Amino acid sequence: MGTRRVVLVLFAAVLLQALLPASEAEGLVRIALKKRPIDQNNRVATRLSGEEGQHLGGANSLGSEDEGDIVALQNYMNAQYFGEIGVGTPPQKFTVIFDTGSSNLWVPSAKCYFSIACYFHSRYKAGQSSTYKKNGKPAAIQYGTGSIAGYFSEDSVTVGDLVVKDQEFIEATKEPGVTFMVAKFDGILGLGFQEISVGKAVPVWYKMIEQGLISDPVFSFWFNRHAGEGEGGEIVFGGMDPKHYIGEHTYVPVTQKGYWQFDMGDVLVGGKSTGFCAGGCAAIADSGTSLLAGPTAIITEINEKIGAAGVVSQECKTVVSQYGQQILDLLLAETQPKKICSQVGLCTFDGTRGVSAGIRSVVDDEAEKSNGLHSDPMCNACEMAVVWMQNQLSQNKTQDVILNYINQLCDRLPSPMGESSVDCGSLASMPEIEFTIGGKKFALKPEEYILKVGEGPAAQCISGFTAMDIPPPRGPLWILGDVFMGPYHTVFDYGKLRVGFAKAA
Repeated sequence: MGTRRVVLVLFAAVLLQALLPASEAEGLVRIALKKRPIDQNNRVATRLSGEEGQHLGGANSLGSEDEGDIVALQNYMNAQYFGEIGVGTPPQKFTVIFDTGSSNLWVPSAKCYFSIACYFHSRYKAGQSSTYKKNGKPAAIQYGTGSIAGYFSEDSVTVGDLVVKDQEFIEATKEPGVTFMVAKFDGILGLGFQEISVGKAVPVWYKMIEQGLISDPVFSFWFNRHAGEGEGGEIVFGGMDPKHYIGEHTYVPVTQKGYWQFDMGDVLVGGKSTGFCAGGCAAIADSGTSLLAGPTAIITEINEKIGAAGVVSQECKTVVSQYGQQILDLLLAETQPKKICSQVGLCTFDGTRGVSAGIRSVVDDEAEKSNGLHSDPMCNACEMAVVWMQNQLSQNKTQDVILNYINQLCDRLPSPMGESSVDCGSLASMPEIEFTIGGKKFALKPEEYILKVGEGPAAQCISGFTAMDIPPPRGPLWILGDVFMGPYHTVFDYGKLRVGFAKAA
């Protein structure tokens, strides 16, 4: 995720100008966000995977005496939000995704000669900047569906009205593939922690604080989810705009620095617990991911409830038909759920999760390099079936009903790229999906979690829930992207190491 995450369906998230009246906006800098729509050739931003090491109280509202920076964002049909920055002196303009799931700033370099993607975007020309400083240290970032490589340079970076001096950033000289060629943004400005910064470069956000450019170490996002309107949203550096939210924010502490990670509670569908996160789950607030990603088992269950159709998984149906009754019997016998798939012979248990039978368990170092432990579809299908059956048994369903239900879930497994589609005419009958954060339930209505692509008879509706499995100890991990951050104004409080959510205005 993080630096690796442009990802799995790269549906893209982040970043128009909406200034407060002069009496309220004095001393503030806003970044206007623009948004661009999803289309079949442009899936830039649901990054659901990446490389961890290289990359995976209330804040005060801003008043007339507070310093801050506000950047207007553009919105591309609720799928990509981006804003404008300047690099160098005089500033060379670039559109970037303001990404809380990564920590580096990179833009295409004028020395990017052999990647077609670079010719579709603005390119940084070091020789035209009077504040450029040579660095030259090599850098590479691998995203889930694309990568960039180049070298570090230093220069001034203009964000809204702020000028960050001596900022280390990556000049991208290689952008292979089509991922960035079709992207509507030039680069990415990471707003995560330095712990996940490639090359340990100091993030732009840290530099703003170090250089005294803002008084309050807080930034906040407001995404305008009405794609047809002119303004796409805003990111406010130094605080938050009370016009962008309703009521008070609910804050939760950051549990692990890197991404903006926190603990999340139960997930409910139509008011009923799924039980999956009743004991707690890890989650991150990620402005750079346009969808909402979670473990395949629960995402499949959610998509079944909303009538989303994915790809039929033959492995899943095979597990249910051949091992379903045996799994149920073991659950009823109160066998430890984590050991069931090894007992039926589909997985071998390595102490943390199932590993495909007949395949040697990998050591930790190799697991880190390969993004998780080795497993195969039958093992994965078994582990999902156990989760689903546990949930149904907790609701006192009969065994026949449970097995039929699990078969239906198999039909709802997402496509290989994680997408599931729904009937645009059925939104009124879809349930609300609720996420428990800080003891409070945050509900998403169907019109908030369904993305509509196109108009009229040709319109398609896509589920905002996409599957991503990250093994323990990091996982399971939820990525609350723009599908969640759109309805809920989000505050990233670096000073108090917490994340806050309130209903967006």
